[in-house]
Amino acid sequence: RCVFCQNWEISHKMEGAEVSHRRLGEMMVELQGMGCHNINFVTPTHMVPQILAALPYAIDRGLSIPLVYNTSGYERVETLGLLDGVFDIYMPDVKYMDAAHAKRYSGAADYPETARAAVKEMHRQVGDLVLDSRGIAIRGLLVRHLVMPGGVAGTREVMRFLAREVSRDTYVNLMDQYRPCGAAHRFPEINRLIAAQEFEETLDATVGEGIARLDSGVGTRLRPRERV
Repeated sequence: RCVFCQNWEISHKMEGAEVSHRRLGEMMVELQGMGCHNINFVTPTHMVPQILAALPYAIDRGLSIPLVYNTSGYERVETLGLLDGVFDIYMPDVKYMDAAHAKRYSGAADYPETARAAVKEMHRQVGDLVLDSRGIAIRGLLVRHLVMPGGVAGTREVMRFLAREVSRDTYVNLMDQYRPCGAAHRFPEINRLIAAQEFEETLDATVGEGIARLDSGVGTRLRPRERV
C-alpha cells in the first residue's frame, strides 16, 4: 500500500460495509437506473470472486452498462485471465518503472514488472479505448499516471513502455493532483506538491515518447503544435 495514498481511510483503516452477492448485484442495477454510465469497481482485486458471483444476479435483472476494472496495476495475469470477456474497460494506474522507488513508497519491488505484464494482458483483452458519440468510454484500456515530485514516478519510462510495448494509441490520463497524504511526511523527497515546471516536463516527455491520446484536460495544456 502506497505511503502517499490519498484514500488512506479506506485503504489503511478498512472502512466500508459488508454486503451479500445478491445485494451487490442489486446495487449495480440500481446505479444503472440512476443514470450511471458504467459500474466502476475501485481496487477490486481482492474481491474478484465475489464480483463474479454477483454479476449473474445483476445481469438477470437487466444490467447492460459497461463494467470498469479500476486498479493500481499490481495484478496477476492469472487473475486477469478470469476476467477476460467480463470487464469492458480496464483503468489501471502505472505508478513506477523503478523497482527501488516501488519498494520504498509502495513496499512492492516487483511492481514495475508486474504492472507491465498486467497492462499488456488488459490491452490484449479489450484493446485501445473506444468512446461513443458523447465522448463516454464504452470499451478498452485507459491508463492513469500520477506525476510525483522529483520524477520518482518515472514518467518518461512509463510512456516509452506504453508506446513501444502496448500501443501508441493508449489513452493516458496524466494526473497532476499529487499531494503528500498518509505517511508521505516521513519521506522528505515526496513531502511536497509537484511544481508546474515538473508537470510541463512530463507533458513534453509523454508527447516525445509518442503517446498521442491524452485526456482533454491535459490536452488543453499542450503547446499548440503538440495538441492532439
